[in-house]
Amino acid sequence: MDDLNVVDSINNAGGWLVRNQALLLSYAVNIVAAIAIIIIGMIIARAVANGVNRVMRARHIDATVADFLSALVRYGIIAFTLIAALGRVGVQTASVIAVLGAAGLAIGLALQGSLSNLAAGVLLVTFRPFRAGEYVDLGGVAGTVLNVQIFSTTLRTVDARIVVIPNGKIIANNIINFSREQVRRNEFIIGVSYEADIDQVKQILTEIIESDERILKDREMTVRLNELGASSVNFVIRVWSNSSDLQAVYWDVLERIKKAFDANGISIPYPQMDVNFKRVKAPQDDAEHTPVNH
Repeated sequence: MDDLNVVDSINNAGGWLVRNQALLLSYAVNIVAAIAIIIIGMIIARAVANGVNRVMRARHIDATVADFLSALVRYGIIAFTLIAALGRVGVQTASVIAVLGAAGLAIGLALQGSLSNLAAGVLLVTFRPFRAGEYVDLGGVAGTVLNVQIFSTTLRTVDARIVVIPNGKIIANNIINFSREQVRRNEFIIGVSYEADIDQVKQILTEIIESDERILKDREMTVRLNELGASSVNFVIRVWSNSSDLQAVYWDVLERIKKAFDANGISIPYPQMDVNFKRVKAPQDDAEHTPVNH
């Protein structure tokens, strides 16, 4: 009896396969087609994204914008590819889109920080307050911009540290771009003693800045008495130079000022405190000098 039951089961299964052969073949074809759509879609997404990136770079569009837009194009093609694959296997794409919309709303509420970073990334790419290769200060973190991604921006600091900053924090803070302008100004506050000759100090400072070829002579150069401080007479120096020379000019001018002051006997005062001592009579001293009545 057991053998007969096994035979009947095999016959029934074979009959079901025969009767539903066309349906199974259709499902198999649809599954294979869906897999092919996904594979081809991934290849197309990568190729199109790379092509868009190359075209924008060839047109000298900023690398930050090129990377950001090519990433959006790639993810957009992948999303349409997945929807097309689901439709191929018989899934109602309208229902899927509705479900994805509801899920997206729930995920959006749960991931408000990430979405704010995404929106901030779009704003950074649109308005471009900084670009790849520029030196910036983003909320107290300074470095060279490597790239601007959808959710974050990557900097390399002067000591070769890689810092990844969420775009939302960048938008919420001040952005200082040190590289956008080709010419920038240095400012020095130089204090000398009150005994120094003002005209002599101004002459020395003027000669120093006029003899530096990196300082732009077609821009305003200022050497003026700025303040009568508590312990020094303070002069202000303002000079312009190319951004690439800014720091070197600052260091060199300070060094030359110190050497010139030393050579001319001009002292640079530093904070001092005068302490005066006053002797106060001790009680026992009064007792020793008090007359005694006999």
